Amino acid sequence: LGWQMIQQILAQGVLPFEAVACDTLYGQSGWFRDQLRQAGVVYIAEVPRDTQVYLSLPTLAVPPRRGNRGRHPIRPQVVSGTPAVAVHSLSSQKETRWQRVRVRSTERGVLEDEFAARRVWTVHEGEVAEEWLVMRKESNGRMTYALSNAPADTPLERLAYLKCQRYFCERAHQEAKSEVGWDELQAQKYTAWMHHLAMTILATWFIAETKLRWVQRYSRDPRLAAQFEVEVLPALSVANVRTLLKAVMPLPKLSPEEAQAHVIELLVRRTRSRKSRLKAQHHSHSPP
Repeated sequence: LGWQMIQQILAQGVLPFEAVACDTLYGQSGWFRDQLRQAGVVYIAEVPRDTQVYLSLPTLAVPPRRGNRGRHPIRPQVVSGTPAVAVHSLSSQKETRWQRVRVRSTERGVLEDEFAARRVWTVHEGEVAEEWLVMRKESNGRMTYALSNAPADTPLERLAYLKCQRYFCERAHQEAKSEVGWDELQAQKYTAWMHHLAMTILATWFIAETKLRWVQRYSRDPRLAAQFEVEVLPALSVANVRTLLKAVMPLPKLSPEEAQAHVIELLVRRTRSRKSRLKAQHHSHSPP
């Protein structure tokens, strides 16, 4: 499904992008990464710490059959070269050179962690691929790993930048759940979930357009940044947009009579709904 969405974006050509960033669910799929390579799409794919890679180009060949029983092997296998190793074991090798990279300025300070990158080879379905293994050591000690088909001459700063871009996708999902209400639906039908998702997407798109217009209309004053001694001034958040909407579209305050009429209307609707269900049950139990 992920590859189908990327194919659709490539065919339409209306959404420019520089790379595909994905989590371990997609990153550990050799088939998915192979499709991206064949399409000429740069990817930075997170992989689990036990992912097996080769430090030198392995040799593939179809091994001979062992004994006189069974079928002849038809799939190529690694027959020579250094054995595969788990990516987490490379973080402590002396050949792995760690470097502190300043990725970007943030509202909470500076995103600056230690990164390392090594050229490795992976094998999938009898095909060998040379990739970058990008390792990140966060300030809390957490280690993460990613594979990328970026060019061999890509500097470490560029690889570190790509590895940290998936944050914005994850942040968009968090805001859709916490602020827009994506996680507040309870339904038993898939169609109902799709309708709620469509409304969430529309609301998120409206907020994105509002934030964009805000930036275009109200430029950030560098003098204000200098006054607070910060490099980045905060951008308009989803919560800020919600506050503005409450100001221009306040909820109506009902009088006691209006509240009573509203409750009566809801009770009438529930009664009609119950009558309809009883009628449907009566027809379903009636003899043919």
